[in-house]
Amino acid sequence: MPSKLSPIYALIGSDSFLQLQFLADILKQAGKGVQRIDIDGERAELAEVLDEVRCFAMFGGTKAVVVQNADAFITKYREHLEDYAAKPSDSAILILRVASLPANQRIYKAISKTGVIEKCDPPKDLAKWIIDRGKAVHQLMVAVDAAKLLADYVGDDLARLDNELAKLALTVNDAKVRPQDIAAGVAFQREQQMSEMVNAVAAGRPAEAVQRWRRLLQMDSSTEFRAVTWLAIWLTNVRKALAMKKTGMNSFAITSALRIWPREMQQPFMDTANLLGERGVARAIDLLAEIDKQSKSGVGDAAENVERFLLSVSP
Repeated sequence: MPSKLSPIYALIGSDSFLQLQFLADILKQAGKGVQRIDIDGERAELAEVLDEVRCFAMFGGTKAVVVQNADAFITKYREHLEDYAAKPSDSAILILRVASLPANQRIYKAISKTGVIEKCDPPKDLAKWIIDRGKAVHQLMVAVDAAKLLADYVGDDLARLDNELAKLALTVNDAKVRPQDIAAGVAFQREQQMSEMVNAVAAGRPAEAVQRWRRLLQMDSSTEFRAVTWLAIWLTNVRKALAMKKTGMNSFAITSALRIWPREMQQPFMDTANLLGERGVARAIDLLAEIDKQSKSGVGDAAENVERFLLSVSP
């Protein structure tokens, strides 16, 4: 493998956008002929992974073995991986994508000695990240107040922030982004208001949710076809939150992992999830599926069906 590459990498953190960026950089350094092998860490066996990293690429060049969702894999084979990290193979690069790996663990220290640890958590100063990303990647000059406004709207979802910057690069004049550019996009406003509607549902405020829903319809009648997707995402997060709670995670850790934003919505989200419970979530999912089916088959008005759901789902 090229000398500038390390034999083992751990991409650690909650932000998949950053993980994918680091992964792309590693593969780029490996050269055009790199052979990439992806393995699901939740199902992988140790022998399968070690066989791959100890074998050379089929057609020469560099071989990269990427273990996705590697948390469970590391937990299961921790001691064996510590031994491997101490004497890694020079036949291939092993790349572990993990949500978390405490720095005080032996496996972390073992990887850092012979390989590279990359932290993949969103930066605390989102506005600075937006400004730097806009300039370096999208050739945009983003004003500080505009960056702060975008950060407030979107939160620390770097993939979505990057997507918004890409859209701004196509629409703003003279490549300068001001607060009015952030607030002016109808599509962005609609997405933000849809998020606020779901937040109202999550906080157990059905009347406010219905009011926001009606405003959305006035802005763009086609919104009715996107509501089910947003509500399904919310219910999926509620179900995940209840499952995480069973493992002993606290509310802050759960809502942070699920990217519930803004932060003042985190506790109301958990309160609603607890009130709904597993049975309530299952009932809401069934109701949403039925409403979606009715709307697609012409039974009732799609907008009214969504409104009926908003009034029915609150605990």
